[in-house]
Amino acid sequence: MERAWWKESVVYQIYPRSFMDANGDGIGDIKGITSKLDYLQELGIDVIWLSPVYKSPNDDNGYDISDYRDIMDDFGTMEDFDEMLEEAHKRGIKIMMDLVVNHSSDEHQWFIESRSSKDNPKRDYYIWKPGKDRQEPTNWEAAFKGSVWQYDETTDEYYLHLFSKKQPDLNWENPKLRREVYDMMTSWLDKGIDGFRMDVINMISKDQRYPDGEVADGKKYGNGGPYFLNGPRIHEFLQEMNREVLSKYDIITVGETPGVTPEDAKLYTGSERGELNMVFQFEHMGVGDGPEGKWSNQPWKLTDLKRILSNWQTELEEDGWNSLYWDNHDQPRVVSRFGNDSEEYREISAKMLATCLHMMKGTPYIYQGEELGMTNVRFESIDQYKDIESLNAYNEYVHEYGVDPNEFLKVIHARGRDNARTPFQWDDSANAGFTTGTPWIEVNPNYPQINAKKQVADPNSVFYFYKKLIELRKQHDIIVYGRYELLLADDEQIYAFTRTLGNEQLLVICNFSSEQPEFTLPREMDDSTKELLISNYPVDAEERIQQLSLRPYEARVYRFKN
Repeated sequence: MERAWWKESVVYQIYPRSFMDANGDGIGDIKGITSKLDYLQELGIDVIWLSPVYKSPNDDNGYDISDYRDIMDDFGTMEDFDEMLEEAHKRGIKIMMDLVVNHSSDEHQWFIESRSSKDNPKRDYYIWKPGKDRQEPTNWEAAFKGSVWQYDETTDEYYLHLFSKKQPDLNWENPKLRREVYDMMTSWLDKGIDGFRMDVINMISKDQRYPDGEVADGKKYGNGGPYFLNGPRIHEFLQEMNREVLSKYDIITVGETPGVTPEDAKLYTGSERGELNMVFQFEHMGVGDGPEGKWSNQPWKLTDLKRILSNWQTELEEDGWNSLYWDNHDQPRVVSRFGNDSEEYREISAKMLATCLHMMKGTPYIYQGEELGMTNVRFESIDQYKDIESLNAYNEYVHEYGVDPNEFLKVIHARGRDNARTPFQWDDSANAGFTTGTPWIEVNPNYPQINAKKQVADPNSVFYFYKKLIELRKQHDIIVYGRYELLLADDEQIYAFTRTLGNEQLLVICNFSSEQPEFTLPREMDDSTKELLISNYPVDAEERIQQLSLRPYEARVYRFKN
């Protein structure tokens, strides 16, 4: 096995706007993060992934960058950043920055120059096309709805934006643009940061033919995905980036890559490929999607979730590496999505979900508040939501397609991105201790019951369960490097698997239901050699486990030695 520190690490994602507000303006900031580093050190994480803190007009909460070399005013100053980096490093915590280079803000100086005239030297830093018969150059639909093309009167051409119209796509075909990006990355790495998470990095290479996409029944726009996802020069660009920048530093890299298959992932993360350490795939996040994607919000099946996760585990067994996550800033809270966020089962199911994920092969990611079992929020009015994706979808489905507004609110309750963006719940004081001001988005009203202060004082809390899982990963190589094998593939209640390394084996048993299904120990496992590593219910360590009646949302991990 090829050891690496980033394989043995646990990453914690911070969404700065919602983590901790130090100056009382209602917006989380860098000084707020610095003030909570001791909390993260206590949890035991190794790396912080910091969502974007660069200068931004905040059309898409910082993923629209107007200056890659400066800090957003809302979040503080470069001096604040340098202090946070130093204090994190003092505690043995690394910092991974969010790199957003598929697009910039339309307020970036490059774009201001690019749109000024057709012969401006920065014109080709972005993707401009003339219209077709007074229409957009292609029929592609943007991620946040509408066309991917925006007409600009100044030069009588359209620019491409796969996301919001304030997020024009950068033109990676231009070597000067690529050089600017590499120089910017180098300046951050020379400052001492420890890696990059790369936003939608598999979209940077576009099919230069720009054909129209297929239009689904009842839809106005076509699907451009086949022409910008994993595009023709993507591996050439990433190998160049690796050569010019990444390979010169001992860092962690993860690419956000919607629509990738395990075969694609091997190309991005294979040890001889010279590209990235790992990718974020989204296949498991799509269970329960339907014709309208996540907005269909259909019931999901455990067998689908197991099939997808197991396929990723086995396909990347020999080469490549998995990133393991349930939650991030774009996803609902896992205890609400795949667990049970009722008062009776929230804590126990949060611990079960943590066990299932952290016992897989790959680098685990914890999203802020996941270690407390924070839940989805159910705002009563669309006016309480801030997320551009949810607001645009609500307008389209309710005002254009006539969907009942209350029904669509239920879908946002289940799948909207603001579920992850409500402020971190520090204690039971006003605004959950997040701010002394008015929070930029309302706090989840369940914060008096679910907060860090309460959990750090309770040795049986979700927080300490996560801490124990992180400690186990440090103590047992098998958790990092062991081979994964699924058991009970067709069971709709139990997710069970083994991990094997040398003469050691782990058995992981997770009940995804509120019922009490029976689990039978595989014949080849000798009950007498077992050691209980962790469980989310009290368990008699000497209990025979040939036949187990599992309690609701129960999880156990046993270690066997042959």
